[in-house]
Amino acid sequence: MTWHETERDWLAEALRAADPHDPTLCEGWQARHLAAHLVIRERPGQAAAAVRGGLAAATERLAATASDAAGYAALVDRFAVQPRRWSPLAWAGDAVNATEYFVHTEDVRRGAGDRAPRELPEGLVEVLWSQLVRMAPLRLRGLGPGVVLVRDDDVRSAVHAPRSGRGTVVLRGAVGELVLAVSGRLQAADVRLDGADEDVAVVRDLLTGP
Repeated sequence: MTWHETERDWLAEALRAADPHDPTLCEGWQARHLAAHLVIRERPGQAAAAVRGGLAAATERLAATASDAAGYAALVDRFAVQPRRWSPLAWAGDAVNATEYFVHTEDVRRGAGDRAPRELPEGLVEVLWSQLVRMAPLRLRGLGPGVVLVRDDDVRSAVHAPRSGRGTVVLRGAVGELVLAVSGRLQAADVRLDGADEDVAVVRDLLTGP
């Protein structure tokens, strides 16, 4: 079993443990909206129809079917089943789904108030780190200060060079926490920022959700 399959199980478990109306870290979304997003994302026909009719509207419509316990359970069950072989996300594997599922699991857990970091298997930590150092430069492009990510085992990666006249901010934390921070969820991540106050403020502003 690959990591994205294991993470699908964890994400489905987190959704089942939530009430459909529980808040998440995704602005304006309750647990039922996140479940709807995941179902639409993985079914090509439904995703194509959603794009044509407006993705936000499609998510709202599907989430509306999950306002009660039975509807919500049925929606989560749809996500818990692996997509058909012809779905692009069925063969995309860890490269597309590992970080996505990890972040959304934390969106559910931490949105509902459980802010304690999870203990992650070493193999998953390395997959998340590899994807993080590839994704971070794109996420941070245009930022004035430089950014260096430092894992809690002191492995580090300079993911963004400072522009002229700016310093560098160091983000320190467990790999999962760094993933959340760089994905725009700094306010819910256990990460320390070190650097000049003005540089830290710029980085914090970019990486903190509404």
